[in-house]
Amino acid sequence: MQFSSVLPLEGKACVTPIRRGGESSGSDRLRIGDNSSSIKHERASRRMCLGARCSTRSAQRVLTSDASPDTLVVRTSFRRNYADPNEVAAVILGGGTGTQLFPLTSTRATPAVPVGGCYRLIDIPMSNCFNSGINKIFVMTQFNSASLNRHIHRTYLGGGINFTDGSVEVLAATQMPGEAAGWFQGTADAVRKFIWVLEDYYKHKAIEHILILSGDQLYRMDYMELIQKHVDDNADITLSCAPVGESRASDYGLVKFDNLGRVIQFSEKPKGADLEAMKVDTSFLNFAIDDPSKYPYIASMGVYVFKRDVLLNLLKSRYAELHDFGSEILPRALHEHNVQAYVFTDYWEDIGTIRSFFDANMALCEQPPKFEFYDPKTPFFTSPRYLPPTKSDKCRIKDAIISHGCFLRECTIEHSIVGVRSRLNSGCELKNTMMMGADLYETEDEISRLLSDGKVPIGVGENTKISNCIIDMSARVGRNVVITNSEGVQEADRPEEGYYIRSGIVVILKNATIKDGTRAPYPTAALRRLRPTATRPRRRHLSSSGAVATRAAVPLRSLLPSPIRARRGTDRPWQVIKT
Repeated sequence: MQFSSVLPLEGKACVTPIRRGGESSGSDRLRIGDNSSSIKHERASRRMCLGARCSTRSAQRVLTSDASPDTLVVRTSFRRNYADPNEVAAVILGGGTGTQLFPLTSTRATPAVPVGGCYRLIDIPMSNCFNSGINKIFVMTQFNSASLNRHIHRTYLGGGINFTDGSVEVLAATQMPGEAAGWFQGTADAVRKFIWVLEDYYKHKAIEHILILSGDQLYRMDYMELIQKHVDDNADITLSCAPVGESRASDYGLVKFDNLGRVIQFSEKPKGADLEAMKVDTSFLNFAIDDPSKYPYIASMGVYVFKRDVLLNLLKSRYAELHDFGSEILPRALHEHNVQAYVFTDYWEDIGTIRSFFDANMALCEQPPKFEFYDPKTPFFTSPRYLPPTKSDKCRIKDAIISHGCFLRECTIEHSIVGVRSRLNSGCELKNTMMMGADLYETEDEISRLLSDGKVPIGVGENTKISNCIIDMSARVGRNVVITNSEGVQEADRPEEGYYIRSGIVVILKNATIKDGTRAPYPTAALRRLRPTATRPRRRHLSSSGAVATRAAVPLRSLLPSPIRARRGTDRPWQVIKT
């Protein structure tokens, strides 16, 4: 006897997999049993949707009896609405001033900052979109956007990527009629200023969901899993979230959500008591991460999914005067709309400061790394440079990433990243260093001519020692240079000498020249060692007039280079003393 029926997943029944003798793994079946705690756990897991495509809808079960009257076997098939990537448009926000990443952003936008040796930060969300099947992408730019626009054009508009019916469009900040200023005032304002472009696009494309992304993060994500949960929950807005620890929790927008995954509280960068109030029990993550008690906060990643009509209503009507998603719109919208949370438990790093940028790059050199670009199924795209392989001559390399087109000669590289077209000469040592590389090559004749004229070629010169440093593109570091920050200086501005110090990390500027024999940071360390009252003895000699010329007793700090003395007012004139 055979029969069929529809059995919703309700009551005290739980579903457990069984396999009969002789059946292959492809014919798993499900048995109905009595275990209320198991069904509650199964429901909770589905509601949390921790990186899995799951549904809270009832499932259709076809019941069959083909063995004995005492055995009831269940075959399952979920009826669900699958998210279609063709109905998704992505908006990547890349127009921030990038003040926290200065001086790396002094001449470029944040998404154009090099990362991992040969990539740019913009390549992360762009590649995640392509790997997720999303090919309708808008990139919004504003400050220092020339290099970002150039990279997007070379990589995604002229790089041979097939978009089929998709496209990549760059939307630069511009002044519209009737506006006092054209600059974006915040993340929401950036989207609002080009809402007319999106609306015009909707007329020709069946877009149902808008994916908002950030251009300063390092992670790998299948965005369609996020959007599938958005569809399953019939959410108006879905926030992608990640667990974070105490040390950096106040840097993010923090969320709380109920057992159905609905966001009930959102606090943007809370401090003090407000931060303490946002703590949550993250024990439900124990199957995904080790020791979830170390991550007592759930942070918004700055990755949002909106229903198209909901986004248009929020920006054009409901909150037309508000400028930012995180600090203004989302905390208000969760009281009026179904705002859901999607918890992402894989590697994610927000690269918003020099320290986080440096640490994220150095983590790529670890064994095994927490994150790596090498994945044939979900590759990261970047500009096709057509460079030759790196040439290495008698080098010692340990735990390092070496990009293509480099010339390495009798050098030591440890726990460092060496970017494209880099040149390291004999005797130089790199340790815990991010070297971004160069925009161009210098020929051997050009290098010889520069050296004969007492100038410094692009790259790192002979017998130079560098550690805990970021070397920006096309920097020129001379011979016998020592850059170690052995004094532990945390913050310093030395643009006239070619570098800054941020969070204890020396950042050599793009196109800067560090002269032969430089010790950095020498001035600050020297001043710290000298006593302010120490003096040196007078020295006497005959002047051209027959008088004895002597230099007045001056502090020893005047022995420092003249630019340093001038800043501190310690230069003293020569005095003529009659005898």
